[in-house]
Order: sequence, then C-alpha cells, then structure tokens
Amino acid sequence: MWTETDNALTRTFRFQDFKMAFSFMSDVAEESEYQEHHPWWSNEYNVVSFRLRTHDAGNRVTDKDHQLAAAIDKLAADYGGTVEL
Repeated sequence: MWTETDNALTRTFRFQDFKMAFSFMSDVAEESEYQEHHPWWSNEYNVVSFRLRTHDAGNRVTDKDHQLAAAIDKLAADYGGTVEL
C-alpha cells in the first residue's frame, strides 16, 4: 500500500539490479507523460522511491495521484519490484 504522509503518497520499490530499476523508471516516465502527471522520485542503485502529490491542487493528494500510483504498482510488478518498508 502507498502511505499518505505530509499531503503526499509515498512508496519505495527494490529491484534485482540497477538496470531493472532504470528500465522501470523509463516506463514510469512514459506513463507519467501519458497521464500528464509527474512524480517526485529518487533512485539509488536498485531502489526507487516516489512521492506523489498534485501541485495544481495546492500540493495535496488527488485522484491523479491515486491513478498514477496504480500504474506505478502495475509496472513495478511487471519488473519484479518488491516493496520496501
């Protein structure tokens, strides 16, 4: 599950290696462009962390964030990502 903290949805995924994480991020970038909603994210080696919130809505969580989170979850599963706690 995504965690809602400080008006943002957050989640971190771990992948097999950097190449897998980078491929995942590339697909997330394409999906973000398609949805016209872009995440804040960070990456270190095989770990990718996200923070989602809608700037146009006063930096709060909206349906756009939940829709992108669902797409990110699907992509992470496709790439064999596991959730970091």
